Amino acid sequence: MKWIWIASEFARKVRFQMRYGELSRAPLKLLRLELREDYAECEWLARPSDPWDQDLSEQIREQNKTSQALQDALTVREFLFSSIPQIRLANLKVYRTTAWHSPQLIITGSVNREDVPPPRIASLVMRAKLYGLHFELVDGALWSPGPESERRRIHDRTKLSWKNAGSRKHINKGEHA
Repeated sequence: MKWIWIASEFARKVRFQMRYGELSRAPLKLLRLELREDYAECEWLARPSDPWDQDLSEQIREQNKTSQALQDALTVREFLFSSIPQIRLANLKVYRTTAWHSPQLIITGSVNREDVPPPRIASLVMRAKLYGLHFELVDGALWSPGPESERRRIHDRTKLSWKNAGSRKHINKGEHA
């Protein structure tokens, strides 16, 4: 019964204190919380961009969503360890909703209660990485970590090489340069 009370305290903290973000007024949506002795797993949906950002460039909107997602991840980590003192290690996963309304993993990581970065780290990205979060940034936007990202990078390189090929002399099959 004690664990249910502790988990509900964490959920209340997330619901009320993370009701609005710094860069998005959308609430944080907690998807899953699992507690096991000194270990926790927590998953949530990243906030969408603020409706007031629609007049901003796509790059600025993506940077705002990235900053908000990283701030939220650090705050959820803090709330988890402060609400549940028994937890020593937690696995965090952050998803975003795609255009097809399916969740896409954008941040993951195993965070430890004892991990504390140096106090003078001003960069939000560096603080998140030092706390144990894994993510990939491309032009300030979060990309899904893992093999899918690798496929995207290969695809981008292929597009780049096709662009460069357009400036070269065209060679038909069977011909040599």
